[in-house]
Amino acid sequence: MSAGMPPLGASPSSTRLGLFGGTFDPPHVGHLVTAVNVLHALQLDRVILMVNNVPWQKEGTRRITPAADRLAMVVAAVEDVSGLVAGRTEIDHGGSSYTADTLQALRVEHPNAELFTIVGDDAAAGLRSWTRYDEVLASSHLVVVDRPGDPVDLSDDIDWIRVEVPRLEVSSTDLRRRFSDGRPLDYLVTEPVLDVIEQRGLYLGAGE
Repeated sequence: MSAGMPPLGASPSSTRLGLFGGTFDPPHVGHLVTAVNVLHALQLDRVILMVNNVPWQKEGTRRITPAADRLAMVVAAVEDVSGLVAGRTEIDHGGSSYTADTLQALRVEHPNAELFTIVGDDAAAGLRSWTRYDEVLASSHLVVVDRPGDPVDLSDDIDWIRVEVPRLEVSSTDLRRRFSDGRPLDYLVTEPVLDVIEQRGLYLGAGE
């Protein structure tokens, strides 16, 4: 399926919503570049950067910044970006965050919307490890982000929509370490996000 064309059967009057979930600890320019490119390629009305409450795949592996702080950073990151919005559905739901639950909540909130779940290559490769992944497939179109010259090898039995985005090797882990040891963060994190981090005293001593 061509990344620039609406899926077959899509109503031209329906709202097209992209769900781009993540820990966003912190949100960086790579997240924004991915979101705006998918927004444009698939002619979406909005892409929701959905902040995980408790990311089940990362829980227990490292210290996770409180959800309220991560949400504040995402709000700052998208404030002046047309078509991107911060999502707090998973935070309001509480507990561990599962995409199937989030899509179900979005369906209630936007009953006529066409939903697109945006994932990176690692997440796409491990899709079948997701809790109730079959519900994710049934309730949304799966959008996988491809990098130029490095297409993702995906299962043929899933109807993926591929969107190519520029390759930006930005790591949230590296960013947290940079905050800790004082290395430059210029052009990796936007100024509004940096302001939130400084105001809230985040990532001090984050050496993981």
